Amino acid sequence: MAATFERLSVTAELARAMIEAAETKAGEMGHPFVIAVVDDSGVLKAFSRMDGAALLSVQIAQDKAYTAAGFGLATDAWHDFVKDDAPLAMGAAPGIDRLIVFGGGYPIKIGDAVVGAIGVSGGHYSQDMEVARAGLSAVSS
Repeated sequence: MAATFERLSVTAELARAMIEAAETKAGEMGHPFVIAVVDDSGVLKAFSRMDGAALLSVQIAQDKAYTAAGFGLATDAWHDFVKDDAPLAMGAAPGIDRLIVFGGGYPIKIGDAVVGAIGVSGGHYSQDMEVARAGLSAVSS
């Protein structure tokens, strides 16, 4: 008998709610950001480039979300993971396509299942993290 499984993924409705929550936080901060929400496969589900957000932040936000979805790990956790391991530090970041090792990307989890991710870029990575966490707050709302 073949095994069956249920695949969970972030809905379009939730992705839009996350963008809205992140944009609200960005507005409070008075700074434009790029916000990307991807599904469980790392494919773009919802996106916003706020007026005035840097062009390069478009790809970075998407890559932060892709990294977080792909590994089920916040992007800032990668720094601690590789910093004291020279082969990883020298090989992972430049060698793994789209891997981001600084803050602003978080997996979206339902229980233990990664159902998507959010990535934010446009400010210092600590600001990106703050906006992304605001977006995550929509998950439990």
